[in-house]
Amino acid sequence: MPVDPRFHPVTGPHSLAVLAEAAGARAVGDAGRLLHGVAPLRSAGAGEVSFVDGRRNLEALRASKAGAVVLAETSLAALPEGAVALVSATPQLAFARVAALFHPAPAVAAGIHPSAVLAPDAELGEGCEVGPYAVIGAGAVLGARCVVGAHAVIGPGCRFGDDCRILASASVSHCVAGHRVTLHPGARVGQEGFGFAPTPQGRFVTLPQLGRVLLGDEVEVGANACIDRGTLDDTVIGDGTRIDNLVQIGHNVVTGRGCVLVSQVGISGSTVLGDYVTAAGQAGLAGHLKVGSRARIGAQAGVLTDIPEGMDVTGTPAIPLRDSLRASIHLRNIGARGGKSALAPSGPQRPDKTD
Repeated sequence: MPVDPRFHPVTGPHSLAVLAEAAGARAVGDAGRLLHGVAPLRSAGAGEVSFVDGRRNLEALRASKAGAVVLAETSLAALPEGAVALVSATPQLAFARVAALFHPAPAVAAGIHPSAVLAPDAELGEGCEVGPYAVIGAGAVLGARCVVGAHAVIGPGCRFGDDCRILASASVSHCVAGHRVTLHPGARVGQEGFGFAPTPQGRFVTLPQLGRVLLGDEVEVGANACIDRGTLDDTVIGDGTRIDNLVQIGHNVVTGRGCVLVSQVGISGSTVLGDYVTAAGQAGLAGHLKVGSRARIGAQAGVLTDIPEGMDVTGTPAIPLRDSLRASIHLRNIGARGGKSALAPSGPQRPDKTD
C-alpha cells in the first residue's frame, strides 16, 4: 500500500542519480530512471525503492518487483532483472536517507495559536510553531523553528535550542536542552525524582529535588517516557541518545552519547551509562551502577552489578551472555537425560508412598 499523503508529505519523482547522492550510495543501472516512492521488498512495484540488508532476505530480493533496491555489494548478484540498485556498505542507513528524501518531515507552520498561553517574558526564536492550548512558562527560551504541540507544557526557565519538537501533551520542567531535541506525545521530563527519607513514625519526608535534566543535541524521548530531574546533581542524557516509549529514567542518571533504551526499560537513580550503551525492552537497572561504553543489556535482564565496557549481558540477575548460553545448554542437556541433573544422587531411590 502506498504511503498515505494525508499523513506524510510526498516529494518526487526522483532520479536514481539524485537518490544515490542523497543516500551516499553508488548507482548501478540507468541513472536517469525516475522513482516515485518507497515500499517493502515484497510489495514494491516498478516505480518504488526498497532495500535488503543481510543474506536471509535474498530469496525475497530475487522475487521482488521493486524498480530499485538499496543493498550491499555482496547482494548485488541477486538483484532481479530489470531493477536498478543503490549499493551501500550500510543499506539500512542509505534507505533511511532515500525515504527521508521522498517523505521529509512536515514543515514548521510558524505562528502561535490564539488559545496558547505564553508568559510575557518567554522568548521564542524565529519561525516557531505553538499549537492549541500549549503553555510556555515564565523565562522559558526556545530557539528557532521549534514546534510546541497542542496541550504541551514547558515550565518556567526551561531552555531549548533550535529545531526542537515538544509534541502534543508532553510536559517539561527544570530542563535545559540542546538542538534538534524531540519529546514525543505524553513525554514527561523534569518532574520530581523518587527520593524521600523515612521518619521514626513510619512516614516519609520528600528530599527536595534540586537538580535539572540536561538533554544533549538530537536526543529523542519516546511517548509517555519519564525522565526525573536530579536531587542535587543533574540528570544528564547524552547527545544523540534515543529513548523509546514508556522508559523510566530515575534522578541523577547519566547516559553517554548515542545510547539506545528500548521500551519499558527502567534505570534507577544515580546509575551511569557510558557511550553507545544499548538496553533492550523491559531491562531493569539497579541504582548507583556503572555500565561501560558499548555494553549491551538483553531484554528483561535484571542488572544488579556494574557491567564492564563492551560486555553483553542477559538474564536475572544479569550475567555475561556467554555464561547464559552455557547455562541454557546445560539445562537442555538435563532435559535430554530425562530430567536427571548431573547433581542428582545416583543409585536406587526410595519410592514415594502412595497408600
